[in-house]
Amino acid sequence: MQQKSTMRTLILIGIVCSLLIATAFIAGCTSSTPATATPSATAAPAAPSSTPAAVQTVAPAEVQTPGATAPATVAATSTPAPVYTYSEGNVVAYTAASLSGVSPKLAEGFEAMYPGHKVVFNLAGTQALKTQIQNGAYADVFISASQKYTTELTSGGYFVSGTIKPLTSNYVIVILPKDNPAGIKSLSDLADPGIKIAMADNSVPVGTATAGVMAKMAKDSGYGAAWNTSVYSNVVTYETSEPAVASKVAIGEVDAGFVYESTYNAGQEKYIALSIPKTLNYLQTYQIAVLKESTSKGAAADFETFMLSANGQQILKDYGFRPI
Repeated sequence: MQQKSTMRTLILIGIVCSLLIATAFIAGCTSSTPATATPSATAAPAAPSSTPAAVQTVAPAEVQTPGATAPATVAATSTPAPVYTYSEGNVVAYTAASLSGVSPKLAEGFEAMYPGHKVVFNLAGTQALKTQIQNGAYADVFISASQKYTTELTSGGYFVSGTIKPLTSNYVIVILPKDNPAGIKSLSDLADPGIKIAMADNSVPVGTATAGVMAKMAKDSGYGAAWNTSVYSNVVTYETSEPAVASKVAIGEVDAGFVYESTYNAGQEKYIALSIPKTLNYLQTYQIAVLKESTSKGAAADFETFMLSANGQQILKDYGFRPI
């Protein structure tokens, strides 16, 4: 009897314990989750109404013109400073490369004659300068070593009427390195086998002038067609500017080069010259003109006046150019 009572007591204790455990479990499941529990999903932020100013890009139509104020909401973008300053006192002169040697003296003379004025020379082959202008490059003055390119730009309406004027002239000459390793003594020697010669391409004014000289010499009894053919067979390079021909001679890459007299006169310490008789030579005429698109027409006109003045002409003469 006592055993049965004990068993009932144990069963009751087991039932009570089971109820307590179940109650604790249910309470744990229904209690609120602590703040440090697994975070709940966060809703994606709404797209901003506008791009932040620090990273905003500008559509092409919104790009500001020079001098305009950029919108406050747009990050300023630095723009490279222009190569030339366009103002009434400054002149940008697109100038034939053969004036490279004399250009510093011309700038000095112009600024002395017109205090407060400045000139910047863009020096290159005339054919390249002509193309740059046709492609929209800014220039106040054009100085051409060939009437061909001045005529072409004139037909395109690029110049101020009445400003196209002859400036100076130049003959062709043959230059040799100072040490003359090929031992050339006369123009006849240019036809000797193994002589290396530099000429300018026909697209360059001095190239056209050289071709004119060669054509005359081919018809001359002292040289003739055979000489002409041999000289051309000795040409190892055709350059796209007159200074490039002179450079090939100066560094000894060639034995002779056809250039302008002015180049020899500006660098007599580097070259030996072989003169070409005037009857067989080609006189290249340079021209100067003011561009219609110039924003410094007053200063451009002053520069042209200086170049045609006694002062400007004397400087050109000092560097081997000839008067018209």
